[in-house]
Amino acid sequence: MPQIEEAQPKYLQIAHFIRDQILRGDLRPGDEVPSERQIVASWGVSRPTAARSLEALKQQGFVEKRQGSGTYVRGLEVNRRARELYGRARQTGKIYTPGEYAVITSAGWMDAPDHVAEALGLVKDRRAVHRRRVTKNESGPITISTSWFGPDVGHRAPKLLDPERIREGTLLYVENMTGRQGSYAEDRMCARAATADEAADLDLGPASPVLIVHHVVYDLQDQPLEFAEATYPPNRWAFEQGYPLT
Repeated sequence: MPQIEEAQPKYLQIAHFIRDQILRGDLRPGDEVPSERQIVASWGVSRPTAARSLEALKQQGFVEKRQGSGTYVRGLEVNRRARELYGRARQTGKIYTPGEYAVITSAGWMDAPDHVAEALGLVKDRRAVHRRRVTKNESGPITISTSWFGPDVGHRAPKLLDPERIREGTLLYVENMTGRQGSYAEDRMCARAATADEAADLDLGPASPVLIVHHVVYDLQDQPLEFAEATYPPNRWAFEQGYPLT
């Protein structure tokens, strides 16, 4: 039987346990997750705590409730690029593959744009640390990405202000300096025309189509840790998702 620890709210521990089952593939899209009654019996918690854990999973986009039926796993869209980068950094201490390298084009404090401030939960103090980089390989530029962090992270991770590469990768460095661990991420994608700066950095013609990915990393307390905006040129990347047909 799963054990409750005191470091986290009980409902979050339960939500994280079920979320991890989903991310591992133990629970697949369309599978029913444990009901409130089953959670109460398995975890020894109250009915409101069980309900709150399922609501947290719903708010995070992992499950959906079906009236009169139960709670089921939603289909997950995964940005494999981000997941692979994090996995490589944790396993090897290096974020890029051989032949890839990043040029930091801008780093420091800046007033966060509205969509960044909203994603990071910045209300009164909208100052944030940003790091903008262009990643390249032997064939040329392959992506532009800008990472944003709130002031609490910026003050505790001084290398974020330095325009030199962070060898182990930005997120792993932030985790080590702050003690906050990335737990899960949410991605939103859209296509639009490249700005003039993006077109220049990616060696594209004016107003070329690009794919934009907004990537939010949450810590173990479900608080936003990093907001990243990546710009991908055409004919360079494919984003894949596997799913069952039945």
